[in-house]
Amino acid sequence: MKKRKLLLTLIVSLIATPSFAADYKIDPAHSFVTFRILHLGVGWMYGQFNSVSGSFSYDSANPEASNVSVQIDPASVDTNHEARDKDVRENFLHVSDFPEASFQSTKYMGTDDEGVLEGTLTVHGVSKPIAIDIKKVGEGKDPWGNYRAGFSGMVSFTRSDWGVTNNLGPNADTMKFEITIEGIRQ
Repeated sequence: MKKRKLLLTLIVSLIATPSFAADYKIDPAHSFVTFRILHLGVGWMYGQFNSVSGSFSYDSANPEASNVSVQIDPASVDTNHEARDKDVRENFLHVSDFPEASFQSTKYMGTDDEGVLEGTLTVHGVSKPIAIDIKKVGEGKDPWGNYRAGFSGMVSFTRSDWGVTNNLGPNADTMKFEITIEGIRQ
């Protein structure tokens, strides 16, 4: 009888134990920050930042406790045109003066599958709050024995709010970003 009670107590304690957030390192080979901006009001210019790193904590049972920290190397901007990339680095992002961009979350509101991630975006030496619409892409084991989780998000913001004021024509102040982050549980 004592063994049965002990076993029952153990089972109940395992079930009642709260889950804890797992820490993930962002996999730079499978994470992307892409953008688009109107060029002269007549067409979209697309690009991405090739150097993305950081970490996040995630708990599917308690998603509101999640947090993320992302670092982006602005010098890694890639618009598929070398001369334009040089111009963006030197005359728009001023990468010699501002060698890092970052996002640090402050709050997540939503479910395990989707919600809004609020945080501080620092670009061009200016830090401001933004809110990113987030969706979970998936999670699970990979073929190499690791456990991964992936998320995607969309956000638009006005680049002049961050001090990037070069004129690219009508409606070119708003940039649209798509972020895809995949992390490996540590």
